[in-house]
Amino acid sequence: MTVHEPDTTTAQIQTRGQLAALTSRGLSGMVRNGEIIFALISPVFLTVCFYLPLRSIMDQTPGMDYAEFLMPIIMLQSVGFMASSAAMRSSLDGTKGISTRLRALPIPTSLPVIARLATNTALLAISLACATIACLVIGWRPHGGPVDTVGLYLVAVVVGMLMALIADAIGLLANSPEATSQALTLPILILGMLSTGFVPESQFPSWIAPFVRNQPISQFTNSMRALNEGNVTASVLMPTVWWCIGLAVAAVAMMYLGVRKVTR
Repeated sequence: MTVHEPDTTTAQIQTRGQLAALTSRGLSGMVRNGEIIFALISPVFLTVCFYLPLRSIMDQTPGMDYAEFLMPIIMLQSVGFMASSAAMRSSLDGTKGISTRLRALPIPTSLPVIARLATNTALLAISLACATIACLVIGWRPHGGPVDTVGLYLVAVVVGMLMALIADAIGLLANSPEATSQALTLPILILGMLSTGFVPESQFPSWIAPFVRNQPISQFTNSMRALNEGNVTASVLMPTVWWCIGLAVAAVAMMYLGVRKVTR
């Protein structure tokens, strides 16, 4: 008797087709919902609100070019916008019953997550491109070598991908899009304002300076500035590495809980 083994090639082709269809759906929704427009507006709005009123004050600080000082936080806030969109996307899939319908189909459990991650990666690339244009317009120029510049964007991309995974998990775990928005937007806003992204640590009261200095956004901005200047060291870069490892652990744990909730 001949035993017929499953046609793994056919199954792989079918899975790729399902992934392409789900990703295409996500990209279409991104365009339809105007997320690309907001990706452009977000860094421009941030630049107008902070660079224009603070430039004349900050440029008086010896050795400071405020456009270069502000560059990392403009990019990281654009990453934060992408994360908010990612959380809303997964939350809406749950509230609209799309996750339930996908669970009834013969597709791998991880496929919707991967498709949303692909969509979020596309939005991340657009957000960083828009942030780069805004930074170039106000006068930022990279001073490090090609490796340093690649490293600068690598920090932004890695942080963005980890934030996308955490945001996607929050969207799966939250009971409503409104709760999702509050769970992600407020912490990003507060950490951004209480960081060295907009003003130096010396401008903060001494009682909060240790928090400002050691929180993740400050560490990310420090690494990006050092890479931009071409003088990054292990002591500057390692806090960013450890924060990324911590975010990766949190992303895996939260995604496990989120997928488990959806598949119950």
